[in-house]
Amino acid sequence: MSASTVNWAQGWLLPAIMRRRVFRTAFYISLAACIYWGFIASDRYVSTSHVLIQRTDLMASQAMDFGALLAGGGSNNRGDQLLLREHLLSLDMLKKLDARLKLREHFSDIRRDPLSRMWSKDEELEYFHNYFLKRVSVEFDDYSGVLIIRAEAFEPKMAQAIVQAMVEDGEQFMNQLGHRLASEQVIFLEKQVVNLNERVMLTSRKLLAYQNKTGMVAPKEEAEHMAGVINALETQRVELSTKRAGMLAYLSPDSPDIANLNIQLDALDKQITAERLRLASPDGKPLNASVLDYKILEGEAKLAEEVYKTALVALEKGRLEATRNLKKVSILQSANLPEYPLEPRRLFNILTFVLVTLIIAGIVQLLVAVIRDHKD
Repeated sequence: MSASTVNWAQGWLLPAIMRRRVFRTAFYISLAACIYWGFIASDRYVSTSHVLIQRTDLMASQAMDFGALLAGGGSNNRGDQLLLREHLLSLDMLKKLDARLKLREHFSDIRRDPLSRMWSKDEELEYFHNYFLKRVSVEFDDYSGVLIIRAEAFEPKMAQAIVQAMVEDGEQFMNQLGHRLASEQVIFLEKQVVNLNERVMLTSRKLLAYQNKTGMVAPKEEAEHMAGVINALETQRVELSTKRAGMLAYLSPDSPDIANLNIQLDALDKQITAERLRLASPDGKPLNASVLDYKILEGEAKLAEEVYKTALVALEKGRLEATRNLKKVSILQSANLPEYPLEPRRLFNILTFVLVTLIIAGIVQLLVAVIRDHKD
């Protein structure tokens, strides 16, 4: 066969674009991708479940949540939903699923294609977790406030089992978390109540000991009574002084009646001075100082008692919160048993891969042509 015949055959059999090395390489790569996605890639079944966390705390649910209104009414438990999402995608969750369902053996099954499965069941935990995140997703719908749990597996029952296990463990985790927090609060309040009770007893004993030491049950009342006595004595002295002044008008100062009044006035003065010294004095322990000390001790006792009462109320409230602060994971859509493998999306992957490959090949070919033009 002549050379002209061979050249004619190549030109007739192969388009001009395929005679370029870049596009020829892109053609073979696309052909390999078509073979892989069309015949080699293992089927993966997808199971999904929609869950919603609901609180049993009626007081909290009755409160007006403007954020929920602006977001469409579905973000009442946004924090709980996101917390549950982080737990479901955590290493702890993966370890529980592996121990329960033997995920390593399933995802590393040698009967599956090497690009879809794990290379070995003995892979490091970090690599296993990264692979797990590629096969499991937990998405939060911000508008409806629903968590969408999605799991892929090489078998339908395994995909369903993964989602069911995640939902069950998630509900248990949220309840344990709420109970643990409430229990810690109750334990803390109980310790505070015990300490405050001891403080009340201590301040009461101090007050009782002071009463026994001073011999006065109520120093304030004693002081008020003593002030009344002093006032009465002073009133009596004024009356005697007035009477003495009147008698001096017709009696001499040396008369027996005047002498008797003088004796009574001197006695009243001494009595008034003594009572005033008992009530207030720069030396010794006057009654007003006892009143101040008693008032301080009484104030400490009353304060300790009020704080103790407040702690008791807080303890009872904490116990009520612990009993009603439960979180229920409501299943809006249970984990389905898939009948058809949704992954991989073979036709979509083939078309996307071929299109991207041709675009890249066209760009490379354009760059090559520009470089050649500059060389010429």
